Amino acid sequence: MQQKKHTPQRSDAQRNRETILEVAVAELTRCADTPLSVIARKAGVGQGTFYRNFPNREALVLEIYRHEMQQVSDSATELLECRSPDQALREWMDRLVRFAMTKAGLADAIRQATAAPGSPAKPGHTPLASAADLLLRAAEEAGAIRPGVSSDDFVLAIAGIWQLDPHGDWQSRASRLLDLVMDGLRVGAPGRG
Repeated sequence: MQQKKHTPQRSDAQRNRETILEVAVAELTRCADTPLSVIARKAGVGQGTFYRNFPNREALVLEIYRHEMQQVSDSATELLECRSPDQALREWMDRLVRFAMTKAGLADAIRQATAAPGSPAKPGHTPLASAADLLLRAAEEAGAIRPGVSSDDFVLAIAGIWQLDPHGDWQSRASRLLDLVMDGLRVGAPGRG
């Protein structure tokens, strides 16, 4: 049997896929049981287009999770290109919080998608850990944060973001929490005057 070669999606097909993901995040955050037909209709695509991209609910939910996580991860490099390393790290932390709040809103849908025997596993957090490590190393090399902070240390330090209520005043609470973490990372930084 010959393997299919991976061909890039046409731009309209890519737009359809991205629109489906955007609508699905909003709808599944509101209600984990939102019918897929509702998501397809609100995304402005037919059933065939929808199921060609996402053959079932589990595939859709896990792709939302993977897609959102990859966007946050990819933003680390983009931020380093246009911000100082410590500013890039702090802004990336804001993006990570938004991901955490999206994930919290999708928790029921993710649980349903991965709970049944034989269901696919939830994607790992390796892209986020790699992005955090990239930002921490850049900030350390610039003398903007204390030396020796690992991505594991960092994840433990910001673990409070996962406890925030996505339906409450999470923005201001997250901002205060992340400012405290940044203040702690800057203590002992060689570049501090």
